[in-house]
Amino acid sequence: MTRYAERTEVSSEKSRSEIEKTLRRYGATAFAYGWQGLEATVMFELADRRIRFAIPMPDPADGQFVLTPTGRERSQAAAEKEYEQAVRQSWRALALVIKAKLEAVDAKISTVEDEFLAHVVLPDGSTVGDWVAPQLQVAYSQGQMPALLPGGGS
Repeated sequence: MTRYAERTEVSSEKSRSEIEKTLRRYGATAFAYGWQGLEATVMFELADRRIRFAIPMPDPADGQFVLTPTGRERSQAAAEKEYEQAVRQSWRALALVIKAKLEAVDAKISTVEDEFLAHVVLPDGSTVGDWVAPQLQVAYSQGQMPALLPGGGS
């Protein structure tokens, strides 16, 4: 199976700009992006919520860029080109996800909370997804709701 936009020629900068324009069009009141290490971050405010997407970026030192699918070694320039392609693909995928979520909200198929809940930033800087994921694991492994979730348990 091929990955979405795996051969895109759209630059990362153009995808970020497209994300920002899309967010403006759908009513976002703030936008920011940055990166640290192998993670890029996009944040925006929408419907009185701060929303953050953390996007894992490919590791340029990863062997997948050094070798071709047939196992032949790429030149440094070719490896860098493959790495940049993977970065462009990640940004295109994020642009697609955000646009699809916003369109679903605009079409009344869904709500901002339903589409972005896992990415809503909590007062301590974590996201709802960061907070819920461990509790979800406990709920599934024990077959019951953790005591910390209101209305849960038996």
